Amino acid sequence: MKVLILAGGFGTRISEESHLRPKPMIEIGEMPILWHIMKYYSSYGYNDFIILAGYKQYVIKEYFANYFLHNSDVTFDLSNNQMEVHHNMNEPWRVTIVDTGLNTMTGGRIKRVQDYVGDEPFMLTYGDGVSDVDLEALVNFHHAHGKIATITTVSLAQQKGVLDIDENNQIRAFREKEREDGAIINGGFMVFQPEIFNYLTDDRCVLEQEPMHRLAADGELMSFYHAGFWQCMDTQREKKLLEDLWASGKAPWKKW
Repeated sequence: MKVLILAGGFGTRISEESHLRPKPMIEIGEMPILWHIMKYYSSYGYNDFIILAGYKQYVIKEYFANYFLHNSDVTFDLSNNQMEVHHNMNEPWRVTIVDTGLNTMTGGRIKRVQDYVGDEPFMLTYGDGVSDVDLEALVNFHHAHGKIATITTVSLAQQKGVLDIDENNQIRAFREKEREDGAIINGGFMVFQPEIFNYLTDDRCVLEQEPMHRLAADGELMSFYHAGFWQCMDTQREKKLLEDLWASGKAPWKKW
């Protein structure tokens, strides 16, 4: 199953860092948060990634093009114009990086990679959040209910998409957070059937708006509730929180 990672936004809420690079390339423990997300999926055996890039997409391409240089010891023999890589840090990954446009919205970015995904289920997450969600249980839940979409839901009082969920874990409505709402939000780590592409339109399509509304109205949107660790990286405060967890050696998402 392919893993799509949304990595094309401007990251304006953490502009101190994102004016130099895409937010998914901001480092936690000297490695991009994108790398942490990919390592987590890989720990469950998911190694086929499609990166939905946009803003400063060349930074992501150059990182993977020079992956061994970034993560290995290297000897440069300038007299012979040769390079020798020592103790190279390889990964069992296949990484496709797609420039999905500078101003394309989330749904439009997914629509643009339809040919790369093909006619099969796929996973999707945001390139700025980590979790210890059980991906095996998530996928099993998705296959068992037979609906088009499953999103991981978490309890957190932030301004994210709010979900009304019935006793059968079916999402009845997907809407913007209101003051009186509780804190069950969309945490990413989603699974979709290929029929999701029928709900996506053009570059202006925002996945979290009309497509999610329609999926909920059609009874095709399911919740996989995760009670464990989940944290996005929207601000410098949140970046420091993740940095401190990583430095402690007890980062909940480190499963490898």
